[in-house]
Amino acid sequence: MHLRGVAGGWLSQFPQQVVAESRMGRLGSETMLTRMAELMFIEVLRRHVEQLPSERTGWLAGLTDSVVGPALSQLHERPAHPWTLAELARTIATSRTVLAERFSHLVGVPPMLYLTRWRLQLAAEQLSRGSAKVAAVATHVGYESEAAFSRAFKRETGLSPAAWRRARGG
Repeated sequence: MHLRGVAGGWLSQFPQQVVAESRMGRLGSETMLTRMAELMFIEVLRRHVEQLPSERTGWLAGLTDSVVGPALSQLHERPAHPWTLAELARTIATSRTVLAERFSHLVGVPPMLYLTRWRLQLAAEQLSRGSAKVAAVATHVGYESEAAFSRAFKRETGLSPAAWRRARGG
């Protein structure tokens, strides 16, 4: 990301603040540095999104859209919910057609395919860092059966969930 106008404002002071905090070694400095990095990331991301041209597409452009943004929020807040296109459209007060067309145009995939990929990404993370059974991971990300989850996971990643876990040392 390349941002214009960062030389002014509070973000320009961050590098000095980070260096000062890291040198002082005060109680809680690790936590402070972590939070400062988070704040800097959020501000850089905000500025980047604000500078996107209106014709821009992609996930970040979708976040700023009045239809796609709320849909993305719902899918991310409740990935395990048994969403349908109709329910998602109803939840964000739009039509299925408008939702499907705008979501596909901006994000690049239809909403339900996006949801599938999001669920599988969450599952891959859980499999990599935990020891939960595959069936528990499947349920946690919204699959009613371990078999359906395993098929979807293998279709998307090329590996079964168990092979994925082994390959990542989980």
